[in-house]
Amino acid sequence: MDTLELGLKGKVAIVTGGSEGLGKAAVERFARSGARVVACARRKDVLERTIDDIRKATGAEIVPLAADVSQAAGCEAVVAAAVRQFSTVDILLNNAGTSAGGSFETVSDDAWQSDLDLKLMAAVRMSRLVIPHMKRQGGGRIINVVNTGGKAPRAQGLPTSVSRAAGINLTKSLANEYAADRILVNAICIGLVKSAQMAKRAKDGDLEGHYRELGKRVPIGRVAEASEFADLVAFLASDRAAFITGTAINFDGGISPVV
Repeated sequence: MDTLELGLKGKVAIVTGGSEGLGKAAVERFARSGARVVACARRKDVLERTIDDIRKATGAEIVPLAADVSQAAGCEAVVAAAVRQFSTVDILLNNAGTSAGGSFETVSDDAWQSDLDLKLMAAVRMSRLVIPHMKRQGGGRIINVVNTGGKAPRAQGLPTSVSRAAGINLTKSLANEYAADRILVNAICIGLVKSAQMAKRAKDGDLEGHYRELGKRVPIGRVAEASEFADLVAFLASDRAAFITGTAINFDGGISPVV
């Protein structure tokens, strides 16, 4: 049971990239807080297994929808499903994304476009679709998942660092425009967090050893748990965060060189 009442019971949340890792943790956190959730991801089989497990554990109302939010039609299908099932949208977590980084001269036009479509335009389109519903009901929350490279890009971090910087700008722009409508918009700049993507990089399947080595790079001394990320998401979506908008919060254990 939550010791801090977040006021999420009955709220309607959309989570993109909801089948694994950070998205899965957020879906589960919303479900345990009594929210109703529409979770989307591209792989239908993985998504449906994930949602079935969370439903069994929480008893929550969760709608899984296989959709590609890098495409306009995918975004439209997700929001339409939420409105059809639950009549409105209170919370949008723009979480869909993959890690993509290379040297500038090796990144093709197609790679640039794919990255921007998935990480920037998905957030643009999803936000544009939910904002009218949020305005009509008197408010809402939009949370954009970016990374610390959006503030402090490293060498060979393209195209992700550029698309994430654009996501931070989008966050502040929407926060300024819709504050009067009580639509609060924030970003979470993630550092090293346990996820399916990170697990795939473990050598010889030694996942714990992989995380221990990565943790040496973090001032706090470890890699974050996905559940800790989900706790921050739940707080930003909650009544307790009613005066927070336009921020880009570093969730990184102190690894970013900038605030």
